[in-house]
Amino acid sequence: MNFPEKIVLCEVGLRDGLQNEKTPIQTSDKLELAKAVIASGIRVIELGSFVSPKAVPQTADTDALYEALGEIPGVEMRALIANLRGVDRAVKCGCKKVKLNVSASRAHNLANLNKTPEESVAGFADCVQMAKDNGIAISGSISMPFGSPWEASIPITDVMTIAEAYLAVGVDEISLSDASGMAVPSQVWDITTQMKKKYPQVSWWLHFHNTRGMAVANIIAAMDAGITQFDTSFAGLGGCPFVPGAAGNVASEDVVHMCDGMGVSTGVDIDRCIAVAKRVCELVGHATDSYILRAGKSKDLIRDLPTKQAKNGTGK
Repeated sequence: MNFPEKIVLCEVGLRDGLQNEKTPIQTSDKLELAKAVIASGIRVIELGSFVSPKAVPQTADTDALYEALGEIPGVEMRALIANLRGVDRAVKCGCKKVKLNVSASRAHNLANLNKTPEESVAGFADCVQMAKDNGIAISGSISMPFGSPWEASIPITDVMTIAEAYLAVGVDEISLSDASGMAVPSQVWDITTQMKKKYPQVSWWLHFHNTRGMAVANIIAAMDAGITQFDTSFAGLGGCPFVPGAAGNVASEDVVHMCDGMGVSTGVDIDRCIAVAKRVCELVGHATDSYILRAGKSKDLIRDLPTKQAKNGTGK
């Protein structure tokens, strides 16, 4: 397998993680987390979303977060939007990057919006223009390209036509998001290899949920296919509301720990990353699906082993 020397991580816990929590997190605590994430070395953050506060009350304070943080040199902070109102909020609070999203599932999109995915993306043209007119970068996401609860599989030709629709409205940074947690490594390698080859002008991101324990394996497959940009979430927070029993996103600390062991640079300090995840668990008040929070770093186990063996009478 061939792996890159370095990859870039986007911390999505402040949006995709916390929006799934029933207990609201105070704005001051979110600011603390954002600053700690930046201090850990992560340079891309999904800070929140500019969507209806009634629909997603957990991210209603996204404007306040941007106003409090201001611009931080070398750090990109993006937010999810759904329409022109979202762009307008981004302009007013100083957000410099927004992200649009569409489902790769035709059945899902037609049922919810009475539009094909391509028609939905074509409708984003005004959002893209308004963002660019105000100096705001814009990216797009394709949700569930690896499979959805509505279809057994999504034809790659459907994913390609959605990518082409994004390119047609001026979006050339695209994320493939396994929101349903149905992807497997061989499929990830095949789809990402084909998408990179057909659309070399696109800056690709991958977003994996760990619903069935496949997220880290899928990241390895994507790295082998040449992908170098991935979304992760502190403590593994998140999940998909329409997938029964769905776990959260892949944990940031799990991915950083894996990359450290593989010699793949993330630019992230693993100990600071773990500290953020522990603080997140304190704030949400429950355990999460982070393997590193459960078992600790491999190096810590090796360092502590002789002492533990001696106490058990097995040391030499």
